[in-house]
Amino acid sequence: MSGGVDSSVAGYLLREQGYEVIGVTMKVWPQDCISRAEDKCCGPQAIADARGVAHSLGIPHYVVDEADQFERLVIDYFSSEYQAGRTPNPCVMCNEKLKFGNLWSKAAALGCDYIATGHYAVIEHHGDRAVLRKGIDLRKDQSYFLFSLRQPQLRRALTPLGTMRKPQIRDFIEAKFTMSLEILWVNMMASSFSPSASAKACQVVRSDRAMLSISILKRIASSSATPTI
Repeated sequence: MSGGVDSSVAGYLLREQGYEVIGVTMKVWPQDCISRAEDKCCGPQAIADARGVAHSLGIPHYVVDEADQFERLVIDYFSSEYQAGRTPNPCVMCNEKLKFGNLWSKAAALGCDYIATGHYAVIEHHGDRAVLRKGIDLRKDQSYFLFSLRQPQLRRALTPLGTMRKPQIRDFIEAKFTMSLEILWVNMMASSFSPSASAKACQVVRSDRAMLSISILKRIASSSATPTI
């Protein structure tokens, strides 16, 4: 889980389909890069957002430290390819070596059968064989980020957003989570906006990365005179 909309909706969809979902976020940035990674993929803010999303979904959440491996397998690769005059693709390497590589041993230790992501790609499972195809939303297709995955990796991969388009995801968020926000708002009012309640609310609705769109927040906030969240 990155804390963003796509991985959050993927987790929600799988939970609704009957899967037992466990949220995992990789910490990939070395300690000396933390300040520069604040708003980057898998940076400190992303970890905090993912934790908040997992809490709102009612699923456990774990952080796996892959900083050393990320530096060796992704950053060093990027640097060497760039110096050699070639165009590196760090996301492909991260998916192959870390997300569907090193992470699998951790997922298996947690009793998981699959690793699911928010990629816009389709993975078809046919018995002991899996086929990677483009997502139906060609403007958002991310199958090329997964092209280097081998059969053992593809067979244990799930990409529930591959058959959806980005506008559907936005509509889905508004339809599914507006009521959750309204309930949250009522709970805040009932608690007289105590500091602890406000802190919990901020964790859930703090940004669109926490699975809730700014438009929904504005709509609810404008419905009555309210304090700033």
